[in-house]
Amino acid sequence: MKKATAAKKATATRKATGTKKTARPEVVAEKATIAVKDAAPAKTIATKPPGNESRTALVRRARRIDRELAEVYPYAHPELDFESPFQLIVATVLSAQTTDLRVNQTTPALFARYPAPEDLAAANPEEVEEILRPTGFFRAKTKSVIGLSKALVEQFGGEVPDNVEDLVKLPGVGRKTAFVVLGNAFGHPGITVDTHFQRLVRRWQWTDQTDPDKIEAAVGALFPKSDWTMLSHHVIFHGRRICHARKPACGACPIAPLCPAYGEGETDPEKAKKLLKYEKGGFPGQRLKPPQAYLDAGGKPAPPLGAG
Repeated sequence: MKKATAAKKATATRKATGTKKTARPEVVAEKATIAVKDAAPAKTIATKPPGNESRTALVRRARRIDRELAEVYPYAHPELDFESPFQLIVATVLSAQTTDLRVNQTTPALFARYPAPEDLAAANPEEVEEILRPTGFFRAKTKSVIGLSKALVEQFGGEVPDNVEDLVKLPGVGRKTAFVVLGNAFGHPGITVDTHFQRLVRRWQWTDQTDPDKIEAAVGALFPKSDWTMLSHHVIFHGRRICHARKPACGACPIAPLCPAYGEGETDPEKAKKLLKYEKGGFPGQRLKPPQAYLDAGGKPAPPLGAG
């Protein structure tokens, strides 16, 4: 009786004061308190949290998701084969509207024939088109990579610049490509907002933005800048392997308890396992020459062009 009376009094007090009882969902419960200061990039977008989730709870949930993904994908890496900043920027430009696998199967022949910006800048477009044909949109991509190479030679002495301001001035290079290069060739933090990244951060309700630049700013505000590059790898790896666009494998997802969109895909564990891709499903990844950590974890290198 005493407990019931106390509960009624508490309810009456909340109604009188206009306050609401704040739920504490299991998905955002954590023992440790995470500092959120110094987490915002230069330009930030205020992220609207899902439901009654506070800004602090959103930051905690987002960072917990990233920690969980880091444990699942400790070998996460850029899935384009490259040995230099020049190779990476060209490969990234070529990856538009196709898979990293197809790019990786195509670039060995391209870089064997044109190993430096000076070589590609002076190339016969028709010969480059023939090499790039398997990547799709090969005429436009040929124009981009030759123009990119000419710009590198004429404006930067054949060297790839290591800042976003100069990178985005190059033909075919936007912010996504720039941050791929900065993060993986130069070690400068950046968020890569590709189609997988956009899909997942919206499913997780980290942001409701649709413009890539605004998504970059909104998500960047949830994490320390030092986390941005690996965060991108974790999210993209998860999007390619488990959280697919049409049939997400919810029943096999390691972050299901933290996901507001759980149930959009197959929730039965056994059926979900059949939807897994790449090394999670026993299939080769995207790179012909993946990092050793990936191979040690059971990942398989992709086959060369024409081998399957």
